[in-house]
Amino acid sequence: MSRAASAKPILDREAWIDAATETFAEEGLAGIRVETLAKALGVTKGSFYWHFDNRDELLLGVLERWKDGRMRDIVKQTECEPGKEFEQVEHVLSVYSTTRSRKGMRIELAVRDWAGRDPRAAAAVREVDAMRFDCARKLFLDAGLSKQEASSRSILVYAYVFGQSLMDCERFDTDIQQARADIFRLIQGKPQAS
Repeated sequence: MSRAASAKPILDREAWIDAATETFAEEGLAGIRVETLAKALGVTKGSFYWHFDNRDELLLGVLERWKDGRMRDIVKQTECEPGKEFEQVEHVLSVYSTTRSRKGMRIELAVRDWAGRDPRAAAAVREVDAMRFDCARKLFLDAGLSKQEASSRSILVYAYVFGQSLMDCERFDTDIQQARADIFRLIQGKPQAS
């Protein structure tokens, strides 16, 4: 066997965070173990300790990736041209209600569970939720709604986004497309068509 063929892969810090994030999505915080990750990655624990002082530092890397990714995503999803705010709200609702990323939702729930036990995770969740709320509220404010109504509708947007992702909505309504259209219309405050 050649020396190149038997060489262990060289991993950077991001590869470890990738692997830990995958494990986090499947097994939660308890599943992230250095030895198990090293084995799955085909490297020694020494590779881990080259990049991290300890497991906690890796966990903070996972948390930062989640936080930064969520914040980037919501800013991207809520940017729009003036006068197109309601269309952008509908876009946000559509993106988050139809893609239904199971992995993304598992990570979201695992982070929120973690936040119940760790003040650093709780702070990250508060930051992400504040960004989500502020970006959605800005759409409604820019559309001309009062601050109170914009705030209420922003809460409703995220109550819907998270609630429907945890439910099997098709069980309750056979015409899910019509149900979504009705929900979008209600959130936007549009009158029902006669």
